[in-house]
Amino acid sequence: MKMTTDFLDAHKRHWEDAELLFTAARWANADHLYGLAAECGLKRLMCAFGMKIDSASGSPARKKDRVHVDCIWEHYEAYRSGYHDGVSYSLSSLEFFSDWNIAQRYAPQGDFTREIAASHRDGAGKVYNLVKKAIWEGLIS
Repeated sequence: MKMTTDFLDAHKRHWEDAELLFTAARWANADHLYGLAAECGLKRLMCAFGMKIDSASGSPARKKDRVHVDCIWEHYEAYRSGYHDGVSYSLSSLEFFSDWNIAQRYAPQGDFTREIAASHRDGAGKVYNLVKKAIWEGLIS
């Protein structure tokens, strides 16, 4: 069964599930999903700013754009700065994800704390708000 890529839907569901897990003090999985939520939200915005998608795979067409949130900052900035209305979609940085890594899904849950998850929640929340703004302004749907 071939599944299609929908960065916006993935962004929303990862955010919603992360929030549920955060409320339940399930720091490890909340933390992981905050990173995925931010990544998917940024990739949806990058599409709106001109990032091409491979129609066969649904992945970004350029291999260097197939990165996770801990490495996506420069890619997001490049697309955003090349978009005529991109100035209103700036983020100060994605530094709050510099200690996040996709491989942490294998880490023991005891390695995660409320503080770690809260930091990534803050970062994902900034992306979440940008996505909401883009929907409200009609940039994405």
